[in-house]
Amino acid sequence: MASILTTAPELHAALAAGAFPDGGPVRVLDVRWRLDRPDGLPAYREGHIPGAQYVDLDHDLAAHGDPTDGRHPIPPIETLQAAARRWGIDAGDTVVVYDDLKNMSSARAWWLLRHAGVDDARLLDGSLRAWTDAGFDLEDGDAETPAPGSVSLSYGALPVLELDAVGGFAERNLLLDARAGERYRGEVEPMDPRAGHVPGAVSAPTTENVDTHGRFRSADELRSRFRMLGAEDGVTVGVYCGSGVTAAHQAVALTLAGYEPRVFPGSWSQWSNHPELPVATGPEPR
Repeated sequence: MASILTTAPELHAALAAGAFPDGGPVRVLDVRWRLDRPDGLPAYREGHIPGAQYVDLDHDLAAHGDPTDGRHPIPPIETLQAAARRWGIDAGDTVVVYDDLKNMSSARAWWLLRHAGVDDARLLDGSLRAWTDAGFDLEDGDAETPAPGSVSLSYGALPVLELDAVGGFAERNLLLDARAGERYRGEVEPMDPRAGHVPGAVSAPTTENVDTHGRFRSADELRSRFRMLGAEDGVTVGVYCGSGVTAAHQAVALTLAGYEPRVFPGSWSQWSNHPELPVATGPEPR
């Protein structure tokens, strides 16, 4: 697998040169999204990395259908491919994604593009803050529209967990819940119809993957963290969150630590919308 992270100075140099030394032509995607402010376009227009194309997570990186599918199911491949071509992506390009939320949102773009066959997708470590802290300029308004890309995408490059396999997976393997602890315990549930967690899942808030600057912790630190949660050698690890967004951030951390995680895209928003499926509450997995 190609590099996962890039630094602000590395990205700045690659944009000046037109490509990374170990990659292809650079395409930068701005993925501003958060639960309390899903429309990131106004923030993008206030200031973004020069040339970055805005990505609408709710429309470009997710489908919308029945609640039993979850809040952010994987979009049809045709939808993602059309968006990727609109962003100007060609085969062999190096795609760098970022947000202004410690990569909690942009990781969804990283995971989805990798799953769809983009071999070289990277996250800007430290996200937009790292760029501005390094003293690099932003541009406002909308970036110039690139020439349409020609990339061809197909899902299947990364392992996923489908709804009907999640319960059995949690019984035999390690399933991590990336949400905040209070949601895992069932003390609050601001978004979905039932509170609690998948029986057998272990609480692993994704916020602990990064330092105070929003940069991912070292591979050794992350591996130590996940081993303490039960990810011993030979254990298969799965992950879910609320709707499949921050689960991708956990997948980044797990990949940095040397694991091959399986993401449950429907996550809690799908599980909790199936009343026939059991729910556990409290601090213990079961």
